[in-house]
Amino acid sequence: MAHPSRHTDLPALTDEEILDIARNTLAKEAEALQQMITYLDDGFIQSVRLIASCSGKVVITGIGKSAIIAQKIVATFNSTGTPAIFMHAADAIHGDLGMIQPEDVVIMLSKSGESPEIKVLLPLIKNFHTPVIAIVGNMQSSLARQADFVLNTTVSQEACPNNLAPTSSTTAQLAMGDALATALIRLKGFSAEDFAKFHPGGTLGKKLYLRVRDLSVHNAKPCVSPDSSIREVILEMTGGRLGITAVVHQDQLVGVITDGDLRRMMEKYEQFQQLRARDVMTIHPKTIHRDALAVEALQLMRQHNITQVVVLDSNGHYDGIIHLHDLIREGLI
Repeated sequence: MAHPSRHTDLPALTDEEILDIARNTLAKEAEALQQMITYLDDGFIQSVRLIASCSGKVVITGIGKSAIIAQKIVATFNSTGTPAIFMHAADAIHGDLGMIQPEDVVIMLSKSGESPEIKVLLPLIKNFHTPVIAIVGNMQSSLARQADFVLNTTVSQEACPNNLAPTSSTTAQLAMGDALATALIRLKGFSAEDFAKFHPGGTLGKKLYLRVRDLSVHNAKPCVSPDSSIREVILEMTGGRLGITAVVHQDQLVGVITDGDLRRMMEKYEQFQQLRARDVMTIHPKTIHRDALAVEALQLMRQHNITQVVVLDSNGHYDGIIHLHDLIREGLI
């Protein structure tokens, strides 16, 4: 006996209706964020300054969907120089309160501000004499009334068609956490170099800390003199396997010869045995300092549609070659 389809009672939606639902959802959430801008007040300023001056850590807690948002804010804080940990509101009253110290700051997330776990937890935290910042969507709630500082994330309606599932409200909470984090970045002077220290892995980290010298050091340093023969040039380029060789005179870079230069030479000359490196080299090649970020070499290659860049040291002397393949291997492309 065939089983009836589980989807037989689903309403039929056209493709355009599905897109309209998505557009409406995004529009409602965008409207909620726009409204939040008007809520920002002195409480936000004081919250940022409190966190910045905290000698301990930031403990962020919530229940349900708010707990998930709390974990994201913790991750953002930690990656931008503000030590933070997550404490689940339900677990807090069963021993996890021990992670809170007097020098800490606690941020509590709740849409209603009346969740049973939040109402039980709040006075317990107050016993530690630890300041509490509320990110709350109900300004008349117990949480809003008892917190030291209140960040208003009230939304007029959820993006959910039934106005039930946390959608606009969790977006508002997440955005408020981002607003705190970005304000702290500026207030603390947290730099791209600092960010790289916390993100050593992955493409993001490599873009922020990987230097040209870290890649060029593994390559050959093909080099010929201006008087070198074309045979010598070809042998040097073949040995380096980079499709390029530097032309150096008295420790100074005077040009480069690439595969393209050799092709153009063969198109121009029937006989080239008498030619020297100076006759076919490209003068004023693109160069980069060995201490520059590798991503800067990538930008240079893209800007000039080239695949190799000559590397120079602090004295302007030839130091090697960085190749597009080096950047590809590191996942920078």
